[in-house]
Formats: sequence, C-alpha cells, structure tokens
Amino acid sequence: MKFILGTKGKMTQVFDEEGRVYPVTAIQAGPVVVTHIKTKKKDGYDGVQVGFGTQKKARINKAQQGHSKELGDFRHYVEYRLEETTDLKVGDSIDLSIFAKGDKVNVSSTSKGKGFQGVVKRHGFAGGRRSHGQKHSEREPGSIGATGPQRVFKGTRMAGRMGGDRVTVKNLVVVDANLVTGQLLIKGALPGIPGALVEIKA
Repeated sequence: MKFILGTKGKMTQVFDEEGRVYPVTAIQAGPVVVTHIKTKKKDGYDGVQVGFGTQKKARINKAQQGHSKELGDFRHYVEYRLEETTDLKVGDSIDLSIFAKGDKVNVSSTSKGKGFQGVVKRHGFAGGRRSHGQKHSEREPGSIGATGPQRVFKGTRMAGRMGGDRVTVKNLVVVDANLVTGQLLIKGALPGIPGALVEIKA
C-alpha cells in the first residue's frame, strides 16, 4: 500500500509527447514522517501513523508534543491501516519516489463548504410550476410528507448544510511526480479548496 499527504494547489493543463492536453490538479505532496507504528499484537491491528506539515509549537498541545518528540511539530496526523506488518520505522520519511507516471490512485479530501442551501441546489429539485396561479413556487420543495403517517419520513431530502464532507475520488491517474519540487500532478479535478489537506493512496 502506497500513501502520501499533500496540500491541494490550482488546476492547470499539461501536454504529452503526442500533443494531447490533460487537465490536472497540482498537489504539493510530502514528505511525510512516520510518527507511530501499530502492531496486531499490541493494538489489535497493523497500522502506521504519519505526520505532515509544520505548525507553531505554541499551537500544539503537550500530549502531541510528547508524541512526536524530536520528529518535529506537525500540523496533520493521519493513520493508515495495513493488511500486513510493515518494514517502516518511527522517523522514516516517505516522499514522492513511491509514485510513478501512470499510477492509479484514490484521492480523499474535504469538499468546499457551501453553507445552508435549498433543495434546488442541494438535491437538484426542479422546483414548482410557474403557471396556473402559482406565484412564488420556483424553488420550493413541494410536499414533504404523507397524510397517513402524519409525519415526515427520515431521510427526506430537504434544505440544509451543503458541502464540507469527506469525498473520495477513485482511479485517478498520476500524470507526473516531480521528486525535486515535490509536486504531484493528478489528472482531473479534486475536492476541496486550494490549500486543503489531500490524502493520496494507491
């Protein structure tokens, strides 16, 4: 299992040797540092925890400072479960050398928050008719319940908070992995705002 963390950049486009253009998202990825190893014998499962990014020491609580010790002051900690034991050790660094052009990856991030939205934007409702005496029903949800049960069913699609969810996009292709600049180019669009934490797994 290959994994790395990064921050989302802006979208651009690149050309291949035959002149075909590909839309890509630039990610400033790695390096990540292994901060903890979990074993099946001690913790009940095999896993590895990594730290990424920098943070002011004053903004890190004493428990996290003691956890990372001399490894650094990290902004993000992410844990990955492994199917088998790993050769990684605490303090090891993981960079973009594990990825190559053409690799297929799954990318996870937090989508853009859009605030409180109506049913037309949030769920794609068509809204009410604009004729036959209806005056202000363009974006109304319509009926929300049945007369028999006299209640609103659980899961009924209504207006509410939209966005800010964890979204995973699968089977994206790595277009380029530059070890010198630490920039990873992935084909297509990714969830989240520029600067958001992005998890890449293969």
